[in-house]
Amino acid sequence: MTSRQPFGIPAILWSLSLLFVISAWLVTSFAFPALALDYSSRNLAGEDFSGQVLTDDQFIRANLRNANFSNADLRDVKLFSANLEDANFEGANLTNATLGSARLTRANLKNAILEGAFAANTRFDGAIIEGADFTDVILSPNWEDKLCEVASGTNPITGRNTRDTLFCP
Repeated sequence: MTSRQPFGIPAILWSLSLLFVISAWLVTSFAFPALALDYSSRNLAGEDFSGQVLTDDQFIRANLRNANFSNADLRDVKLFSANLEDANFEGANLTNATLGSARLTRANLKNAILEGAFAANTRFDGAIIEGADFTDVILSPNWEDKLCEVASGTNPITGRNTRDTLFCP
């Protein structure tokens, strides 16, 4: 007659250790996308976001006056109704960004890519748009005309002429 040994503490600890190692391997073996951050309604005046990857982040109604977004990756970012006065977007990628009702007064958009952005009711008073790519950007008709008055240059990344992307006459 054989006696049956109960499942002992060492076997339980060994099983838990193995489970821990396997779960740690699974977590580190698969790349999880970074979660978008929400900066909505925050006072971020003068903040430096230059060169950062901010895709899908939200800055809805944020105060970003004098903020630096130069060479930042802002694809699909939400800047709805944000204060972007005097902000620097030189060389930034704003593809498919939501800029509706934002204030880009005196903003530097030199060589920025705004392809597919939504910019209805956005103010561009005094904005620098040399080399900016406005391909498929939704703008208020009055702003298309005003931007054509100052449009110049060719975007160094897309190779598109700013005036052509705005359909200037």
